Amino acid sequence: MSNDGVTAVERALAVLDCFKLGADRLSLADLSARLPLHKTTIFRLLNSLVRMRYVVRHDDGRYALGPRVLYLGRVYERSFRLGDLVLPALKALSKESGETASYYVPSEGQRLCLFRLQPTEGVHDQLVAGSLLDIDDSATGQIFHVWVRGDRRMATPDELPTHSSGLYNPFTTSWSVPVFGDQDQFVGALTLTGLAPRVEPEAGRHGASLMKHGRALSAALGASASWCDTIYGPEGA
Repeated sequence: MSNDGVTAVERALAVLDCFKLGADRLSLADLSARLPLHKTTIFRLLNSLVRMRYVVRHDDGRYALGPRVLYLGRVYERSFRLGDLVLPALKALSKESGETASYYVPSEGQRLCLFRLQPTEGVHDQLVAGSLLDIDDSATGQIFHVWVRGDRRMATPDELPTHSSGLYNPFTTSWSVPVFGDQDQFVGALTLTGLAPRVEPEAGRHGASLMKHGRALSAALGASASWCDTIYGPEGA
């Protein structure tokens, strides 16, 4: 049996991948500029996607993602039981800090923001859950450099949490710690993000909170107590 797949399906999914933050409504011309496909082919794909409710066509002629995409996202979220453990940790971390808490996992050589909780008040960055990002020099990227790519050994816990500031804009700063699961295997990164002038003065408190929740989440996911001591330091220290 061939593993080649179906070209039409792959093209339709490529159309869906064109919709992003800041580009959530696209015209046929916009899509044509983004895809290596003839405009007529894109138009036919859009018609099929509209019929299946994966795309909607607005009165101005532009297209946007449809309700079926949200439905599949909800199905995925509910079937992925990791959320039952991660989301409470994010809620606690965000409540303690008043800032944005995120959980990242490896995905196709990059890092996927799988869950993200953001306070309803105040100014915060606009990254959303589902974003796929490069393994860069951000606090989260540093974790992935070490635990996914093995770029260097980290003298834990002294070098945790990792920290970055002003990487994407001069106002945002973040800290991150690795999270481990069964057999002490790396499974993701827990990250706290906020406006630098607001959070930097509280760096010590935020770092301690992040380490505490990183340890608790790792233990809940199956990491051994001895490994948690190695990564986060002795409990209660």
